[in-house]
Amino acid sequence: MKIFSSWGNKPKRICIKVLAIVFWLLVWEAVFRYVGREILIVSPVRAAARLLELGGTAVFWRAVLGTCLRVLEGFGLAIFAGSILAVITHRFVFLKHLFQPFLGILRATPVASLIILALVWMATGTIPIFVVFLMVTPIVWTNIFAGLEVIDVGLLEMGRIFKFGRWKRLRYIYMPSLMPYIVSALTSGLGAAWKSAIAAEVIARPTGAMGAFVHDARVHLLTADLFAWTAAVIILSVVLEKLMIRLLRFTGNRLAGKKKKATGT
Repeated sequence: MKIFSSWGNKPKRICIKVLAIVFWLLVWEAVFRYVGREILIVSPVRAAARLLELGGTAVFWRAVLGTCLRVLEGFGLAIFAGSILAVITHRFVFLKHLFQPFLGILRATPVASLIILALVWMATGTIPIFVVFLMVTPIVWTNIFAGLEVIDVGLLEMGRIFKFGRWKRLRYIYMPSLMPYIVSALTSGLGAAWKSAIAAEVIARPTGAMGAFVHDARVHLLTADLFAWTAAVIILSVVLEKLMIRLLRFTGNRLAGKKKKATGT
């Protein structure tokens, strides 16, 4: 039992993760050597070298900034709209039945179809924002609604007894109870946001976008560039997700601390 429990400490968890990454890099290298054609696949070393080369150019960072802004703008709008829809559909049952078909349509519609339709309706620069908004809103909506459904009625009754105002109820009852659902919504939503945004950029090709460079690399058979841009997208997605989780954890801890202080524990 001591042997297994010792695997729970942080340094060994980090070591396991590093070994897993190394394993898959070795698999990638093995596949590259087996194929033996750089037009089909490049080695991890070549992809990393090309990523470093691109990282030294202003064009690369402008594309990164442009894509991040589009993702975050669409993501922010989706958080706002999804939260509002969750609240009103939880409060009014008839609105829940009214909006459910729309939610089902969004879930069933392929991302590519939305992008192609958006090409008819709007400028290429706004298409990734629009697509991210449509893809993430149902995720936020569903998770927040599920959280509202399971909030402890006893806590709400306690808030009424102690005459909590709306702000206190939100801060000390709703937010701590909803935090796991918010974390789930935002982590799932951010992953979907990146995938849908890059797909939209690949098809719509707005100026100064990472997806546009992915498209150009594919068309011109620049395999090293294709792998480098793809790696950049993955790295950015992971970094932003980690930062968001840390922010949510910090916020949750602050709320928990305030809650304990308010209740005198």
